[in-house]
Amino acid sequence: MGIFSRFSDIVNSNINALLDKAEDPEKMVRLIIQEMEDTLVEVRSTSAKTLANKKEIASQINKLELQSSDWEAKAELALSKDREDLARAALVEKKKAQDHAEILKRELGLVEDQIAKLQSEVAQLQEKLADAKARQKTILLRQKTASSRLEVKRSLDSSKVDDAMNRFEQYERKIDDLESQIEAYDLGKHSLADEFAALEAGDKVDDELAALKSKLKGKESKSSKAGKQ
Repeated sequence: MGIFSRFSDIVNSNINALLDKAEDPEKMVRLIIQEMEDTLVEVRSTSAKTLANKKEIASQINKLELQSSDWEAKAELALSKDREDLARAALVEKKKAQDHAEILKRELGLVEDQIAKLQSEVAQLQEKLADAKARQKTILLRQKTASSRLEVKRSLDSSKVDDAMNRFEQYERKIDDLESQIEAYDLGKHSLADEFAALEAGDKVDDELAALKSKLKGKESKSSKAGKQ
């Protein structure tokens, strides 16, 4: 199982557990970052162990190659002394050293591939971790804003607002009734200014009435004179 596959399983299991418990999303974000940091530490530790293993394998290969060269030199020495049996035995040991070195070289190749993959995964995880930390504040701010908006929506949709508006309208109606009572109480009552205004209005009516009578008399006078002629 790859590092990211295992990391994904760990994070998903914790997220699902948080969702089941209806935990605060802020805790979820912190948990995800913590899991990424823990995984990064683990991957780096694995990389360090793998590098140490690579050095150990390389050291063993170097020793085997030296042994191979040494057995070859011994075989040459044995032949120079007409000891073919010793030369043959030395060549057998040389073959063993070479075979062992070849096995370790193949193993070293696998280890180097693993190191390359680990280094790539470490780089990716570091990038994702940096991105997650950079976005953490924005995510938490969005979460708080969304929660606040949701609370407002719930409040507006609740019966509390309707009840408050109904009480408000009831108070308005009571005030209207009080104002109507005041107007009814004052109805028919006149102030001193009203009395004088009424007198002035009466004088104007009398003047207009006198003027109208005078006008009519003038018309009658003209009509009687015309009849006599």
